[in-house]
Amino acid sequence: MKTSVPDRTAAGSALAPYAAHTTTRERVDAAKWPDVARGSRGSAGRTAVTRLIVQRALASLPLRIALGDAPVTGAEGPLLRVHDPDAFFRRIGTDGLIGFGESYMAGEWDADELVGALTVLASRLSSLVPRPLQRLRGAWAQRRPRGQRNTLEGARENIHRHYDLSNDLFALFLDRTMTYSSALFRKRPAAWSDLADAQHRKIDRLLDLAGVGAGTRLLEIGTGWGELALRAAARGARVVSVTLSQEQRELAMTRLAQAGYADRVSVELCDYRQVTGAYDAVVSVEMIEAVGEDYWPVYFDTLERLLVPGGRIALQAITMSHDRMRATRTTYTWIHKYIFPGGLIPSVQAIEESAAPAGLRVEENDGFGGHYAETLRLWRDRFTAQPATVGALGFDVVFRRMWEFYLAYCEAGFRAGYLDVRQLLLTKAATTARDGGLR
Repeated sequence: MKTSVPDRTAAGSALAPYAAHTTTRERVDAAKWPDVARGSRGSAGRTAVTRLIVQRALASLPLRIALGDAPVTGAEGPLLRVHDPDAFFRRIGTDGLIGFGESYMAGEWDADELVGALTVLASRLSSLVPRPLQRLRGAWAQRRPRGQRNTLEGARENIHRHYDLSNDLFALFLDRTMTYSSALFRKRPAAWSDLADAQHRKIDRLLDLAGVGAGTRLLEIGTGWGELALRAAARGARVVSVTLSQEQRELAMTRLAQAGYADRVSVELCDYRQVTGAYDAVVSVEMIEAVGEDYWPVYFDTLERLLVPGGRIALQAITMSHDRMRATRTTYTWIHKYIFPGGLIPSVQAIEESAAPAGLRVEENDGFGGHYAETLRLWRDRFTAQPATVGALGFDVVFRRMWEFYLAYCEAGFRAGYLDVRQLLLTKAATTARDGGLR
């Protein structure tokens, strides 16, 4: 389902503020957002049981809850206001967290502090559902569609659905470096003016980890919009960068040419499995999340095949705990359906176990999840401040609410410690780990 692709012929059709409490599905384009428009068809009995379970779970949290016209309950915390309780509980009862996200897209609930409310929920995600019901997870949790597997064809389609949305859309909320991954700040909280420097600080540390300098033959897996390749070329490296996004490739090549580095960087529209050659270093930033568990062995075998003896690999990866990864690795989530089809966030243990058979060893491992929360806050503030501009690009009000929920949902995951982001150094042969970590 390609529900996140904009219809640019309808530009400006949803510029007015979204009056969520007075409108729901009648403002949703059913052709673009069929499941949001249709709602769930759960039975009255299932909805009633869901309502009982969810209300009991919410009552145990530091949240204030308003269901329809009922008085607010709860004494502290962010206010979660459910405008259409019946639709809200029916969606959750039928589709779990997918329904929870679709209910927000439909305007059936809001929060005065969206990140705050989601952080409370993320902090207690594993205990919200009673343990006896958790054992029934397999009965209601959806399985990932086989069509989202990261085969050569599937990976191209999965990447296309997110990264080829529109370069102009990403430029609205990214800083001038056009870097779409966690920054590394000198201080927090940070201001928007700090973000570009923090992105360079992150990139430079990865290049340092990989030992990139003059004459280095560098492979970058996942080009983004070219900032890492540009900074590597400025060090005198020769770079091959591969991407599956046509829009990213075009802009990256333009930026590299404007900077005078087109002769040092080749940007290829190519799957990592199809790369040939020999490289002194490999750098990949938040790309392993798109590989998929089935292909982790292939991914690390490919890195080993391309790396010369003594070479170095610097990865930046979003991670979660191993227990949570194992519990959710086959589940189809709201993020898979609407944002990142085919993705799976690994654990550090999974990375180590997948890399070891290929002869790769993790030498350094530094986490900085709080910096990602701050990065996402800055992106979200920038995005939500420009609704008319987003609408003028052809993205309707449901897309705006979807994207706001996505950014807030991820920020909450990092603030709650449910997610982390790490820079890892992998080597082909044992080397002495460097001193110092991220501060």
